[in-house]
Amino acid sequence: MPTARVGKKHQAGENANSRSEAAAALRHAGKTALKSEAVANKATANTDKWRTKTLMSQPGFLIRRLYQIHVSIFVEECAAEAITPVQHSVLATLDQSGAIDQATLSRAVALDRTSVADIVTRLERRRLLKRHISPNDRRMVLSELTDRGRALLSRLAAASTRAHDRTISALPEKERALFLQTLSRLINARDDRPEA
Repeated sequence: MPTARVGKKHQAGENANSRSEAAAALRHAGKTALKSEAVANKATANTDKWRTKTLMSQPGFLIRRLYQIHVSIFVEECAAEAITPVQHSVLATLDQSGAIDQATLSRAVALDRTSVADIVTRLERRRLLKRHISPNDRRMVLSELTDRGRALLSRLAAASTRAHDRTISALPEKERALFLQTLSRLINARDDRPEA
């Protein structure tokens, strides 16, 4: 009989421990659920901040729209030479840097390698740049501006300057430098992001 009592006491103790552990687990789950709910509410509040605004007050839309406007102005100004802003960026980068490999060129113009390869091929067909094997690393192909590419950049200098000026012409002269500095700060703060 005493053994049966000990067994019952032991079992009662285990049941109490189990109930205590279950209660602790429920309390922990409740706290976790409250924290998760608080995080979800905060995320919803942040999401609602932009969801309730018009497109014309959202930075991503505004930046994309300004880029579209710039491309339209640039194409208009440079129509005689049939060059896009991105192609111009590639040529201008090569003009400033000299011969460079595709990975370096991709980073410089903030485009993925596949897009740059396509642009380089098109510009090479027009003989605005040339590609050759690096003398230092036979596995590396370098792109380099040709005399014809330099001549094109010279012809485009006035037109591309007008395109850039027209893009920000709605701003008073005093605000233009600040606008460009602010854009640079935003880009530099996130420049570790992959190219689109």
